[in-house]
Amino acid sequence: MPRTRAIPRQSLPDVITNDLRERILSGEIAEGETIRQEALAEDYDVSRMPIREALKRLDAEGLVQLTNNRGAAVTSHSLSEIGEIFDLRVLLEVDLFKRAIQQMTAADFNECDRILDAMEKSYDAYDVGRWGSLNNEYHMALYAAAGRGLSNEILQRVNVQSDRYVRMHLSVMEQREPAKKDHRELLSLAHAGRVDDACDLLTRHIQRTKEQLLAMITATRKTE
Repeated sequence: MPRTRAIPRQSLPDVITNDLRERILSGEIAEGETIRQEALAEDYDVSRMPIREALKRLDAEGLVQLTNNRGAAVTSHSLSEIGEIFDLRVLLEVDLFKRAIQQMTAADFNECDRILDAMEKSYDAYDVGRWGSLNNEYHMALYAAAGRGLSNEILQRVNVQSDRYVRMHLSVMEQREPAKKDHRELLSLAHAGRVDDACDLLTRHIQRTKEQLLAMITATRKTE
């Protein structure tokens, strides 16, 4: 008889963590907002135990800040910290992209094309949440051939912090067309083996997002 195949199942804390993460990244739960465990337990119709576990995980990711008295709030970054997040992306991503380009295979390019097609559909549907997820997936696919596992792990932690700002950039500042153009050109330059041009464009792509976001957030916070 064939062996039973194990089907991965998400635990309750996994489900709650993923949902809370998405609510934070989408802006449904805003920066600095207090998170009440009792209210969340009612929302999800669970005890406080899986809520506490989910918040601990999000605290480890840097999306939530827990205090000693078990209070919690969504992490609010200073302008300097937001700038640092994007500076780290430049350092990590440009190095990974440079290493990956000469190693990319037809399968790598096909995977990037597949993700880009899905991204463009999300642009047209104005599905910012879907676009945010695919944007991260696309960038990681561009760098996969570099084979730098530790660098990718660090980058993923940075990307958790940058994702909500990237989504804000797309939704508030109407940056779909520039992003769409950059993403296609990055892949085209990589396909042509133009390493320096590709890395220069990637640097400008991330820096432009950083500069526009900092200007917008500065203006917004002055009015609050």
